[in-house]
Amino acid sequence: MNKSVLVIALLLAPSLANAWPWDHDMANQISIKPQESVDEVKPGMKVFPARSVPVAGTTVYVKDFDAATKMANPVPVNAKSVDTGGRLFAIYCTPCHGKSGTGDGLVGEKLILKPYNLTSSNDQHPWNTKEYPDGYIFAMMTFGGAVMPSYANDLSAAERWNVVNYIRTVLQKNPVAAAAKSK
Repeated sequence: MNKSVLVIALLLAPSLANAWPWDHDMANQISIKPQESVDEVKPGMKVFPARSVPVAGTTVYVKDFDAATKMANPVPVNAKSVDTGGRLFAIYCTPCHGKSGTGDGLVGEKLILKPYNLTSSNDQHPWNTKEYPDGYIFAMMTFGGAVMPSYANDLSAAERWNVVNYIRTVLQKNPVAAAAKSK
């Protein structure tokens, strides 16, 4: 009888240990948690903790996809930006969109919903800058899409704008962007 009680107690011990108050210490910090309010009057996020300091290189907070689409590209189109964007495109975008940007990457071929053809040689998305401004591409990288994941945690805002410059200049051969790059 004593051995069976001891076995049952040992089996229950791990589940009872989760009830101790210190198992939630990491979750109950002064850090801001998602869906909390910065403004107590307008619920959403709690007030920032005292002595908090923003970290350089973190993501730019944009309200939603539409707000990001309306953003103007703050990164000038030049050789350095396009080269940086090309390097990042090769790392993050090539698996789905392929080197050519037509959606023929190794991962993209396996998807039911094919990745966008990012070149100007397609009918579905003509990539007219009035219909699809630079902010649209930035928003897609920031928030993701039906199959595309968000890259806001992987690429800084400046890096995403560099990728936009690469797509516009190299893949879409945008004459305005190409002229600015050559300056």
